[in-house]
Amino acid sequence: MLTSLIISQILSWVVILGLGVALLALARQVGVLHIRVAPAGALTTSGGPAVGDATIKIEARSIDGVPVTVGGHAHDVPLRLLMFVSAQCPLCKAVIPMAKSFARDERVTLTFVGDDDAAVQRAMIAQHGLESYMFVNGPDVGQAFGVAKLPFAVLLDAEGTILSKGLVNSREHLESLVVAHEMGIKTVQDYIGSLKAQAPERPKGAVT
Repeated sequence: MLTSLIISQILSWVVILGLGVALLALARQVGVLHIRVAPAGALTTSGGPAVGDATIKIEARSIDGVPVTVGGHAHDVPLRLLMFVSAQCPLCKAVIPMAKSFARDERVTLTFVGDDDAAVQRAMIAQHGLESYMFVNGPDVGQAFGVAKLPFAVLLDAEGTILSKGLVNSREHLESLVVAHEMGIKTVQDYIGSLKAQAPERPKGAVT
């Protein structure tokens, strides 16, 4: 009787240890899978000032012809999002509502920037309800930031330093700009790339 009880206890501990090992292996596989399918952040381009660079003040004009300063130090404005859009860009029209809700939720000062005919821009402003937002129209800002493709976003701090930037076409991409800033990395893509580099390689021929 006593022997049977001891054997039963030993078998129970063997099963528990086996389950523990299996759980650790499963957790590792979930981590690897998470890295492999991790969402890509805003796609950073090589043109223009880099993340971490301080921007200079750019004298531009709003859609109504009012002088506007973009970049550089901005008193009492912790975070600024420059959203480069165009009425000729279908993706831009899809991202505009996302940018508005993102800026509201994250308490980011949102400025739209474009370079097109004023009448075309005003039609887009009316269509998407952008009357309450600053809308800069002209080539100077886009050229200063090296914007070549749209929709493009740049996140600035109060000092005018570029915290993050990149091509965006979803709310997820916009959020990745803030995530990159909070994590102290240039882009979410860089972070995911570093995780992939650290992940152990699977032996060739291994069965998943």
